[in-house]
Amino acid sequence: MRASTKAGLIHEIGHTLDRVRARHPIVHSITNYVVMNFTANVLLALGASPIMAHAPEEMEEMMELADALVLNIGTLSAPWVDSMLRAASAAQRRSVPIVLDPVGAGASRFRTETARRLLHEAGPSVLRGNASEILALAGHSGPSRGVDSAHATDEAAAAATSMAAATGAVVAVTGARDLVTDGKRWVHIHNGHPLMGRVTGSGCAATAVLGAFCAVETDAWKAAAGGLVVFGIAGEEAARSDPRPGTYQVLLLDALDAVSPLHLEGGARIETGNAAVA
Repeated sequence: MRASTKAGLIHEIGHTLDRVRARHPIVHSITNYVVMNFTANVLLALGASPIMAHAPEEMEEMMELADALVLNIGTLSAPWVDSMLRAASAAQRRSVPIVLDPVGAGASRFRTETARRLLHEAGPSVLRGNASEILALAGHSGPSRGVDSAHATDEAAAAATSMAAATGAVVAVTGARDLVTDGKRWVHIHNGHPLMGRVTGSGCAATAVLGAFCAVETDAWKAAAGGLVVFGIAGEEAARSDPRPGTYQVLLLDALDAVSPLHLEGGARIETGNAAVA
């Protein structure tokens, strides 16, 4: 696509960020124990409002409040699967966007089968995972490092494109370079910083950011691209003072609070195109 199209997308992302801060969408995150606090703080710093409920008995009531639903299988258990399916059913009835994070797919049969079940039964607007997780969902066998990726983004590009076309979900593959595709359009995002990988739950937090963007942007491809660009730029801003990981986590929250459309205009590094992923 021409540079003007890239500029137009970046401009739209800025408007979406402004809408998140104006509307304060409620993002219901059924997420894992390890990242709950950090994820909630990331949403607050961005301008959204988190709910972290997971009891099956209250899923329908919680979804009456929510503007987006995030399903994260990081600390998976059978009761949580029940909660996720109940929440997803309620979200579908209300046309609330769903973002699925298949954390650790490929590491165990239970985890992989649950992720596939949620992909097909929950009907997520966006699937966000690392390259190894996306490849595992696509049926590719290979090495697993648990929640860490053993593959580069490019290795999952074809699988992501096919999966998006087959399921109707936008697929976001995150790594050193991010890829977002709906099977017809793609965007590569070069924003981010290596320190993000040294903070527990940074990927899970990115998924929650996508939930906030989907809550105010009906085009899930634009929402997913926008959330990753904003999160990546915040990651770069937080690293400017060359902090260590503990300090970096706090600085990342501050950077999310401070990031603006002006930062996007000057700092977003993206490539966009149609059809097959380059």
